[in-house]
Amino acid sequence: MSETMKAIVMHGPRDYRLQTVPKPVPGPGEILIRTGAVGLCGSDIKCYTGAALFWGEDGRPGYVEGTPIAGHEFAGVVVELGEGSAEKYGVAVGDQVIAEQILPCGTCRFCREGSYWMCEPNEIFGFKQGRAEGGMAEYAILPANAIVHLVDPRLSAVEAAYLEPLSCAIHAVDRAQIKEGDVVVVAGVGSIGLCMMQWAREFRPKMVIAIGTRPSRLELARRLGADVVLNVRADDVVQAVRDLTGGYGADVVIEATGGLDGPQQALEMVRKMGTIVAFSSIKEKVLVNWNLVGDQKELVVRGAHLGPGCYPKAIEAVAEGRIDVASLVSSQFPMEDFDAAIDAAMTADGVKVMVRPSGLDA
Repeated sequence: MSETMKAIVMHGPRDYRLQTVPKPVPGPGEILIRTGAVGLCGSDIKCYTGAALFWGEDGRPGYVEGTPIAGHEFAGVVVELGEGSAEKYGVAVGDQVIAEQILPCGTCRFCREGSYWMCEPNEIFGFKQGRAEGGMAEYAILPANAIVHLVDPRLSAVEAAYLEPLSCAIHAVDRAQIKEGDVVVVAGVGSIGLCMMQWAREFRPKMVIAIGTRPSRLELARRLGADVVLNVRADDVVQAVRDLTGGYGADVVIEATGGLDGPQQALEMVRKMGTIVAFSSIKEKVLVNWNLVGDQKELVVRGAHLGPGCYPKAIEAVAEGRIDVASLVSSQFPMEDFDAAIDAAMTADGVKVMVRPSGLDA
């Protein structure tokens, strides 16, 4: 009889179950890890609460296929190597590793061009039963098409799991092409926004302005290096940014609010010929004054998706203490308390909730 393990299996909106399932066995080129920690992010909450993107609507299928194991922000320790995987990845049993969240097909146009993070099938851990199972389990398979990185041993289990959102943050900031002396706005001080703010400081800007709605997160942003914090609920943030920049507006605005008003706010607070990076995933369609992009301001607008090429940067930055992600972990739960963990992620005033499949002491 095959070995078993505990896992959180997705059966539908608000129907995630702790189940006993077969423990996976690594095939050629695959790695089996014992999962150390799994982060809960905004997309996990949207999926859990039934967003149509994930579960479909009006007869259209959603992104979730079958009943997969949840979780895409995870890392762990190698416990078994499939044939050829040690040589392929340069890892050994006992190493802490992380795989990038996307499993590129290698054959679509974008993969062939080297833009693997835009892979047309776009298969992300935690949403596809049988081929892209997540890490919300005692053990997880990193498939043969995974992009695996060796984690610096100085990183804890939760810091290792945080490398996924941190890499997304780094990619977004890199897309902004910040120059020394720029005024940079990071709009949105959630898990990724607070990472963006820290990475933006690497480029020696004149000022980093953090914008949000929760006082506790804004205070954390200040402690982590924001020069100015603005509360949308208390301040006219567009006017405040203009006042801080001689009436011109910010050189760079990174939009990570996830709110309907965020894109228009970004267009209004950036200076003429400035740069906006669009990172937010917004459920509803957004209406903006498009004239600000071309006719009135001649803006550069760039999108940012996932964290390509950024995992080594993230690992080094955390290991060297240049980026603090440990302070962003507000609570940790054993997998048996998943319901409490998801409730905390949806309602708490903290930043990042972690689930620990191998136990809180692992």
